[in-house]
Amino acid sequence: MEVESSDGVVLVPAFTGLGAPHWDPYARGTIFGLTRGSTKAHIARAALESIAFQVADVIRAMEKDASISLAELRVDGGASANDLLMQFQADVLQTHVIRPKILETTALGAAYLAGLGVGFWSSISEVTQLWKKEAEFNHAAPSDEMKGLLLNWQKALDRSAGWISE
Repeated sequence: MEVESSDGVVLVPAFTGLGAPHWDPYARGTIFGLTRGSTKAHIARAALESIAFQVADVIRAMEKDASISLAELRVDGGASANDLLMQFQADVLQTHVIRPKILETTALGAAYLAGLGVGFWSSISEVTQLWKKEAEFNHAAPSDEMKGLLLNWQKALDRSAGWISE
């Protein structure tokens, strides 16, 4: 990435409203914190950070509902290939983020289930042995810094909420 931070730029990608846990179909996408010095790289960084903020919002809601704390986050899919995003996710959540060698584990899981169904593998424990870690990201940013970024995220969400009426 071309910049070390979003430099205060926050993007809320509510292009069709906000889903879980905010449930606001009237929210709209916004960009806050632009200055004369903001560049397209700051906006791109803010867009990437918004993914981590949205994941954190959902995880915090799940933790609250389940009365448990996240021990680690195992990721998959195309976005998980981005080291910057995975490090930022670890920093926002203040936890370990673990990426597998095979990123498309949803499709792989379906293949494993099919293999179990036809007897290619004899047990779930045999399939479990096939999963391999490719990278682990440990939170490194100071928690005070993350609290400030999360506060700005929340302010941006609040201002994006209910942007349009029915």
